[in-house]
Amino acid sequence: MSFPPLVEPADELTIDEVRRYSRHLIIPDVGMSGQKRLKNARVLVIGAGGLGSPALLYLAAAGVHTLGIAEFDEVDESNLQRQIIHGQSDIGRSKAQSAKESIAETNPYVNVIVHEQRLDNDNVMEVFRGYDLIVDGTDNFATRYMVNDAAYFLGIPYVWGSIYRFDGQASVFAPSLADDAPCYRCLYPEPPPPGMVPSCAEGGVLGVLCASIGSIQVNEAIKLLTGIGEPLVGKLMIYDALEMEYRKLRVRKDPHCALCGENPTVTGLIDYESFCGAVSDEAAEAAAGSTISVTTLEHMLKEREEGTRDFLLVDVREPNEYEINKIPGSVLIPKGDFLNGSALEKLPSDKQIVMHCKSGVRSAETLAIVKGAGYADAVHVGGGVVAWVNQIDPSQPTY
Repeated sequence: MSFPPLVEPADELTIDEVRRYSRHLIIPDVGMSGQKRLKNARVLVIGAGGLGSPALLYLAAAGVHTLGIAEFDEVDESNLQRQIIHGQSDIGRSKAQSAKESIAETNPYVNVIVHEQRLDNDNVMEVFRGYDLIVDGTDNFATRYMVNDAAYFLGIPYVWGSIYRFDGQASVFAPSLADDAPCYRCLYPEPPPPGMVPSCAEGGVLGVLCASIGSIQVNEAIKLLTGIGEPLVGKLMIYDALEMEYRKLRVRKDPHCALCGENPTVTGLIDYESFCGAVSDEAAEAAAGSTISVTTLEHMLKEREEGTRDFLLVDVREPNEYEINKIPGSVLIPKGDFLNGSALEKLPSDKQIVMHCKSGVRSAETLAIVKGAGYADAVHVGGGVVAWVNQIDPSQPTY
């Protein structure tokens, strides 16, 4: 199903712009009118990371005149494997400012608006207001639901993308364009249980996958802005990079959707962190009073070396993570072994169990399992390996 263009065309293109966009202008579907619409468009890209990097560069190259960047983070060395808008000299700098400079090199005719702040309920509506289209490159469920709800309330279509390891997804959510168009909540009415879906920071992502999904997002953005082709409204594109396979599934509007259904229960922005939950209630309960710092762990390890204390330090990350860095004296028992119950056979009954992961989320989930199995004095390490490397052993690499 095609839709009318989101924006009216600009009055004219300059001679320099005609030269720059000539390969667009000779495409009959785009032509002078379509390029003028891109010049008149205002697009907000959320995140200048894995998806935002290629999206921003290609939107700029395509001639979208006004690009907003909503990004509050700084460039880390681990970003450079996939976040191609940043370079080595940008490490430690603002991602938003780094992206703005790269865009200026790509297309000096683009006006970049920087929103260098974390999106939340207090500012999201104001940031979104005035844009014709949103490209969502967020990497966590709480922000995705907030983006979906805010865009719905403001009547702004948005292009969504998601990546993990070798798999990517993309769709367009635009209830404002058609009565039967679904929103993100129609596809995912509820977030997954806390800890069930690892983030890219925990599970990894193939760098080039970001370009594959990010380019699909830009393709959809151009179609919506210029009114050409059939956008992915009511469709979910699924990409498997290992099998080099694309699939397209139909996504129907849910009449019972809490946001866009016949009897909505979400009529304003909600507490998205609580809705999605960083950890489950069981994990939060288990971690209460049973969380130690890396400084405490360091003292405990010294006491174990001296023979005045004995405990088992368990790393619940994946084997490939364990190869990158580790806390000395730890043994690897992945979280999956706790979920299927096989890990409990490996735990001694006469020692305290101390658990850790990368940041403390997975170890809190496994702590709940271990405590439920009768290890009442078990604890986990808040901040995990990240805190250990930052505070105790900075010689080890981070990821």
